[in-house]
Amino acid sequence: MATITVAETPLVRYALARADDALILGHRLSEWCGHAPMMEEDMALANIGLDLIGQARALYTYAAEAEAAGNDEDRYAYWRDVRQYRNLLLVEQPNGDFARTILRQFFYSAFADPYWRAMTASTDPTLAAIAAKSEKESAYHLRHSAEWVIRLGDGTNESHDRSQDAVEELWPYTGEMFLPDEGEAELVRQGVAVDAESLRETWSRTVVAVLAEATLAAPPAGWSQRGGRDGRHSEHLGHLLSELQILQRTYPGANW
Repeated sequence: MATITVAETPLVRYALARADDALILGHRLSEWCGHAPMMEEDMALANIGLDLIGQARALYTYAAEAEAAGNDEDRYAYWRDVRQYRNLLLVEQPNGDFARTILRQFFYSAFADPYWRAMTASTDPTLAAIAAKSEKESAYHLRHSAEWVIRLGDGTNESHDRSQDAVEELWPYTGEMFLPDEGEAELVRQGVAVDAESLRETWSRTVVAVLAEATLAAPPAGWSQRGGRDGRHSEHLGHLLSELQILQRTYPGANW
């Protein structure tokens, strides 16, 4: 089996996109295990990664129920190819140095926290329940990453320069978070989904305040990378999936 077929109704696609965000970023954080600058941070990054993978599992399970086509969380994770993934380009970017990892996490968490808080009011009871749990986790993720952004930005000359480089390199990927996806408008009208554009001001206010305290400069608004929601990814996702999926693709049907 090379890949699976997914019947992407607007609801299934919406759940898969958010699950893919969480799975891919969680996998990226898992790459830090044993490599973080201190033991406490090694554990913190691993726990944030586990939170995200837990969110992904809940959303994949719900997508499978909504699709009702025999797929499940494992099939979505291990048997879709690159073009079937709907995650943001931001989360698939390589870890780079510690500053880059922290800025990537901060930019994402500054969006995820208000997003999940708003989603607790979803008219879909399953998504609302997932959001209630995820918001508590994302609030910690935001606080943790923001504290590190301030520490690195307002630290040594080297940590400041590395952080500023990370801001400038990752900034073009942040605009995609607020772009509407295919079929999303009707879900927003029904109260199932949140209009991501409505979160832009909250995100900007949080990001600008933290960067200012960190003595880091926010780049001017401009052109944004996009395409992840439509399956147009950077080369980095293919390399990531080759690691994530190798066991199932080498030994189909293997289980613990």
